[in-house]
Amino acid sequence: MDIESAITTALQFENRVVRVYEDAARNTLDPAGRRMFEILVKDERSHVNYLESKLGEWRSTGRVTPAKLSTLIPNRERIEEAVRKLRSRMATSKPEKELALLRRALEVEVDAGDFYRGVVRELPAEDRPLFQRFVEIEQGHQAIVQAEIDSVSGLGFWFDMREFDLEAG
Repeated sequence: MDIESAITTALQFENRVVRVYEDAARNTLDPAGRRMFEILVKDERSHVNYLESKLGEWRSTGRVTPAKLSTLIPNRERIEEAVRKLRSRMATSKPEKELALLRRALEVEVDAGDFYRGVVRELPAEDRPLFQRFVEIEQGHQAIVQAEIDSVSGLGFWFDMREFDLEAG
């Protein structure tokens, strides 16, 4: 795989994830769940913008310089710690609908994570840094979606995102 095809394929993955989260935000019944999906939409759109800029850089210069890629989602360890400390929860009246949305979200995050891990393995060493941060970010996204699934399926409650400092990605 070359860098241009890696970036264009990554854009396809990221745009797919954005659509899944937009749909989930529109269709969830729970306000806390809606906030989580809206934050994830914003985060994924920033990935699209980043990749589009890197594709433009590649096409105009024949090179790509990795730039800092931030995220609104805390890292996996902070998410797991917050889950353990969680005190307040919000009920939802139809957990099966929420679970379907969350399972779809997890599926696209797992697919994206698998893609990025494969890209990091396949690309020449000098091109890997562009995608390594995506691997870390996707792990955080998977962790937060899994925490929601565990919360909804285990207790019929939403995981309250306000427990996180969303600025500390």
